[in-house]
Amino acid sequence: MVKKIIAEFCRILIGIVFIFSGTVKAIDPVGGAIKFEDYFMAFGLDVLLPFTLVFSFCLAALEFTLGICMLLGVYRRYISFLILVFMAVMTPLTLYLAIANPVSDCGCFGDALVITNWETFFKNIVLLAASIFVFIHNQLLYQVYTFKAYWFVTLYSYIFCIVFAYTNYKNLPIVNFRPYKIGANIPQLMEIPESAPQAEYVYSFIYEKDGIQKEFTLENYPANDSTWKFIDQKSKLIKPGYEPPVKGFTIYNSDDNDITDEILQNNKGVFLLIAPKLESASDSHLEEINDLYDFAKEYGYSFYCLTASSPEQIQEWSDNTGAEYPFCFTDETILKTVIRSNPGVVLLKNGTILAKWSHYQLPEEEKIKPLVEGYLNATVVKAKEEGRIITNLLSFTLPLLLVWFYDFFRNRKKELQPEKKDN
Repeated sequence: MVKKIIAEFCRILIGIVFIFSGTVKAIDPVGGAIKFEDYFMAFGLDVLLPFTLVFSFCLAALEFTLGICMLLGVYRRYISFLILVFMAVMTPLTLYLAIANPVSDCGCFGDALVITNWETFFKNIVLLAASIFVFIHNQLLYQVYTFKAYWFVTLYSYIFCIVFAYTNYKNLPIVNFRPYKIGANIPQLMEIPESAPQAEYVYSFIYEKDGIQKEFTLENYPANDSTWKFIDQKSKLIKPGYEPPVKGFTIYNSDDNDITDEILQNNKGVFLLIAPKLESASDSHLEEINDLYDFAKEYGYSFYCLTASSPEQIQEWSDNTGAEYPFCFTDETILKTVIRSNPGVVLLKNGTILAKWSHYQLPEEEKIKPLVEGYLNATVVKAKEEGRIITNLLSFTLPLLLVWFYDFFRNRKKELQPEKKDN
């Protein structure tokens, strides 16, 4: 009985963690691809960089499917074995990340829940222990479906997650875990409150005397002893201070002038075409981009292209696309954080993000004026994330529920049928 309770607890724990991890990765597949880039570059696997998005999709679907199958008791033996193998690989990997720190955070929960590498390792220790117990006692796990429905639950979960991730890739994440959400005011997010805690450091000083170096603190260094020669100063962070949600958001024009305030204080409306790397930006929707620029030019709205590309790459993009809009320079990481599309468009007013479009979502020419003016005049309300979340949740759970009803009553009917006797 005790083993049964522990096994079920481990089943629920593993299932929830894997489902959550797979879901947040599927919500932001581009963010997952960026994290894979960090890993591949840290480990010298540059040859795999072209496949980062594929890996992001596959990992999200794998974790989601394993979590669903574990939670529902589907293919108990095989799923528990796969999860054990998964954790046996990830646990030593995260130990190495915690010690060597080649990547600042593992990205296991995306931007939804950022944890340190050591926290990730300890989390994996718990999951590894749970997966070992579940693998040994997999026959104790409760089964929601009969064996005949296993294939549907597994295949449907994987396909659904792939489609869900692709929808978020094409139409921007259904939930934005980063600070640049629609409705966010960038200047306010950059502010540091007066009462915010300051970073605390411990300072030490290295002096030399008679060829021997010694380290002193701020309280006992030989300030008035000329026989000691100052060599170096060290500082160690002991308590981090407050960091604003947005930092480093700076825009420079082609003359290397900082125009950040000019853009963020624009009270009429400004379009930002964001392309972190023009050399890898999609050119499949240039007509819509040019229509948007023509509209902005005609009605007196500002329009800038923000990029981290070099002047040579900007010139090549202009030659190939006929772009006439001004180009400005911003940090590549910032641009990737603002919008998960290359290129994508952001509409600002007084520094507040009113709308975002991936290059797949750009409005048609005849719809630009009423749509943009609706956002600027606050007569168009962006669809709430909650509605899209509920729609996707129902799209996933209802088919599984219908299959469960069919599976349950078919099995019940079979149990109630009298056994046929041989003549």
